[in-house]
Order: sequence, then structure tokens, then C-alpha cells
Amino acid sequence: MSDNIAFEKTSYEGQVVIVTGAASGIGKSAAELIASRGAKVVCVDLNQVGVDQTVTSILKLGGNAESAVLDISNQKGITDFISQTVGKDKRIDALINCAGYPGPTGKFVEEINWDDFQKVVAVNLFGAIWLTQSVLPIMKKQKYGRIVQVASIAGKEGNPKMAPYNTAKSGLIGFVKGVAKEVATDGITINALAPAVIATPINVNTAKETLDYMISKIPAGRLGEPSEVAEIIAFMGSKACSFTTGFTFDISGGRATY
Repeated sequence: MSDNIAFEKTSYEGQVVIVTGAASGIGKSAAELIASRGAKVVCVDLNQVGVDQTVTSILKLGGNAESAVLDISNQKGITDFISQTVGKDKRIDALINCAGYPGPTGKFVEEINWDDFQKVVAVNLFGAIWLTQSVLPIMKKQKYGRIVQVASIAGKEGNPKMAPYNTAKSGLIGFVKGVAKEVATDGITINALAPAVIATPINVNTAKETLDYMISKIPAGRLGEPSEVAEIIAFMGSKACSFTTGFTFDISGGRATY
């Protein structure tokens, strides 16, 4: 009996889940894992080829998924996408926001062009806010919802020469804390996740000096794997995550323990 109850709480059977940043890395792993647990996953990314490949991999394994191309720094694009999704599927049970953009790295703050700074904040913070604003009315009506915002250890501790990214991710953590308290009686949980550096394409263009610094801070002495992050995300987005909200989960190989 207890095993069945545990399975039901971690199962996504009958649910509709949106995963952004699903073309690669953490988002791809999360989409594949959640689909394997029964959800219809709407895989979202700006990268058409990559997100279609994620959907194909899910379908080959017998899962249910479809793709959507979206720039999450475009507010109208987000509202139109959410409206279309709920119009088609009649529900949105979980939003897993893995989309991210590191922006300039290896630069002192005074050297960073303001347009570049704003782009990082628009993708990593404004997009997360607009997505949340768009799905909350639907989840409130359902009296159920799970929102997962992938932040970063940079939002907790800050990494040198990554000022825009630090700013956006710390802002995201603060946003989650407050909104969680607003919806705590609506059957909705919203939590953040703070990974340390993970072996994903987002780090391809990260300055070597910055990457070496981040790895040196990890007691485990290695990069995290997307599959490891996906396991935590799958819990955070499930029925099992029912009494934790406004929290920032840690997956940092021991770098953060608070």
C-alpha cells in the first residue's frame, strides 16, 4: 500500500508539464525523465532543431511530448504560448523553467555593455516572472500546480566576473520566496533550484578562468550531470512536493550547504 501511494505521488500520469530550455542540458534531461513518469511534456526552447530532437527521443521511448519554439525574453510570446497550451490541453499541472543564458563572463562589471546586461536579466529573470504570471491563474483555478525555477549557485554566492547572471539568479530566488507565500493555500508550490556548474552546453562559452573558479569551489571535485539535476526537478514538480515551498534546493556537490 505504501509503495503504491509513493508511486502515485511521484507519477505524472495524466498531467501536462511545460519544460523550458528543453533542447539540451538540464531541460532536456528533465523533460525526458518527467515524460518517462507519465506526463505529456510540452518541450520549449528557442532552438527548434534541439527541441525537436528532445521530443523525438521521448516519443521513441513511448512517451508523450510536443515541441514549441519560444523566446522567453518576449512577454507577449509567453502569454500567447500559455494561452494556446491551456486552450489545447485544458490544464497545466507543472511549469519547469530551465531556460537560461549566462551572458558575458570573465569581465569586470564596469566593462559590461548595458545591452548585454539587460539581455541576461530579461532571459533569466523577466522570462521566469512572465511565465509564472501566465500560469498562476490556471493553477489557481485547478487548485493545483507546481512551479520549478532553475536558479543557480551564482544567485546564492555570486561568481566573480558574472555580474549580470549573479543579479538575475539572485533576483529569481527572491521572487520565488515571496510568490510562494502568496499561493501557499492554493494547492500550488513554487521552489527554486541552485545548481553549481553542470556539464551542459550553456558552459561552452564560459571563460576558462570563471569555469575553473566554479569547479574549484565544489568539494566533490567535479561537474554535476544533467541527469542528477533532473532527479531533483522531477521531485519538485510532482505531487510529492506538497509541503515545501519558497525554498531553494541545492545541487552543488557540497559547495552550498545552507
